[in-house]
Amino acid sequence: MTNNYFATVARGLEEIAAQELEKLGAISVKPEFTGVHFQGDKSLLYKVNLWSRIVFRVLVPIQTIPSANSTQLYDSVQQIDWTEYLQPDQTFAVNCTGSNQQLNHSHFTALQVKNAIVDQQQDRFKERSYIDPKYPDILINAHIYENRCFLSLDSSGESLHRRGYRPAMGLAPLKETLASAILDLANWTPNLPFLDPLCGSGILPIEATLKSLNIAPGLARDSFSFQHWSDFDSQLYDTIIKEAINSQNHQLEAPIFGSDRDLDVIQQAQINAKKCNIDHHIKLTQMSLENVEPPTDQGIIICNPPYGKRLGNTQELGALYTLLGDVFKQRFKGWTAYVLTGNKELSKQIGLRTARRIPVYNGSLPCTLLKYELY
Repeated sequence: MTNNYFATVARGLEEIAAQELEKLGAISVKPEFTGVHFQGDKSLLYKVNLWSRIVFRVLVPIQTIPSANSTQLYDSVQQIDWTEYLQPDQTFAVNCTGSNQQLNHSHFTALQVKNAIVDQQQDRFKERSYIDPKYPDILINAHIYENRCFLSLDSSGESLHRRGYRPAMGLAPLKETLASAILDLANWTPNLPFLDPLCGSGILPIEATLKSLNIAPGLARDSFSFQHWSDFDSQLYDTIIKEAINSQNHQLEAPIFGSDRDLDVIQQAQINAKKCNIDHHIKLTQMSLENVEPPTDQGIIICNPPYGKRLGNTQELGALYTLLGDVFKQRFKGWTAYVLTGNKELSKQIGLRTARRIPVYNGSLPCTLLKYELY
């Protein structure tokens, strides 16, 4: 049976997420602002949650209802038969996004949806579901747009960017989903040696290692929300899990390196790598940028240096960017380098001609992924 789905993604990653979904088997793929519509069967729903490296959440539409004001929203929600999605002995939560003139507070809107559901349960069963905002059995998404509310079941639960391997973080980490998207934007493939000389807590080299070993990022999670649904097919899911485990590679095609001058963050990176059982594959070392040498004859550098709005003082960082450009130019001939930055003035300090400039958002901050061909 073919169903409609909607994947939520970070701004600017819609097209690359659509490409990933097509590779996973999605059909009728249509990107839009911060999301991608697609179709597929139940097997695809499970696979996208397990395998997507870029998507935040996968929503399954329930119904679009009129919601010009709180009363209309409440009445419209009550007209839906919620026994199809939620039983009184299950916990649930409602996440709300969007607004209109009358419904402009997401917490209040979510409360109206919740009240309509539990009031229906009380009327029918004389009992009701309890709210669990942290770990609900069923997670409902309500999106207000103009005078309509788009109700969906959230199949993912916790955002898919939280792989489960990262107990330790640096001061300004990339989301895992953005790190993985950057690998795709840079056209990195597992047969290319990889280096991040400013790796912080290791997210870029770890995501590269997971991709090279063909490890499904969702394998590190405890569970997905769809496992609490009444139509959950445990046998199908177990088969997909086994296929994912059996498809893993046992060694890297090319080496992956990460380094940072800060011993504390390198230790964090090593903890993160060990958490997802790749610490024996990846090479993470404490090393200052001025001491970095090419580990192989050719390869790709991808790094995310601080750029003022995240960490450090902009003036002090100018020297770091100058040093980065000098190291690239003097030592890495034959390599390709990519630098993610949110500061145009700092990027000029690199002093090299860019081969390509790719717009990217790091959260709400507009950034640019700069490509350098090093000859």
